[in-house]
Amino acid sequence: MNKIRIVIADEDAMIRQGLKQILELEEDIIVVAQASNGESAVKMAREYWPDIILMDINMPEKDGIQVIKQIKDEGVPSRIIVLTVYGDKDNLLKVSQIGIQGYVLKDTEPGALVKAVRTIYKDKSLAHTSITKEPISGYKKALMHGGGRESGLTSRELEVLGLIAEGMINKEIAKNLFISEKTVKNHISNIFRKLDVSDRTQAAIYAFKNNMTN
Repeated sequence: MNKIRIVIADEDAMIRQGLKQILELEEDIIVVAQASNGESAVKMAREYWPDIILMDINMPEKDGIQVIKQIKDEGVPSRIIVLTVYGDKDNLLKVSQIGIQGYVLKDTEPGALVKAVRTIYKDKSLAHTSITKEPISGYKKALMHGGGRESGLTSRELEVLGLIAEGMINKEIAKNLFISEKTVKNHISNIFRKLDVSDRTQAAIYAFKNNMTN
């Protein structure tokens, strides 16, 4: 069985070790290296070409944003999951502009972390469910203040965008809105086209940037 190969980059040794222990409880995941600073993260990415890098943004020597830019410029094909803390939306906006596949909170539940890794490994984008507390009120607020009209999104598309920002998959969105999964897919296609984004993470970041979440 091919294992998902991971590099963990975080200044805090306890966080690195905790993440390693959580991930390696799974038979299909292995942590191949750890990095405590930005320079080391670049070196480990070059050496191991991991499937996924769990990347803290705030690291010494080089911050996570610089590291992501460098390894992408060098052609390292690893998918990036940013490790963040609640409320760190400014940095999420910055890394979204250089391209990441997803983000998770540092205090996320173990099961959610493992799910995130597997989701990203399967080439899907992920926006962590805990980054926003009340996305539904956020998109209603955007609609009231004209956010829907400015973006060209309909009220239903704003609802779907809010649930994407909450981290829901298509099946969950369909159940929440009492519509079919096919209809959800159509709405998401329209959202991506109107917002000029290519994946769910970029759509969620758009929602954050335009105050569609609390």
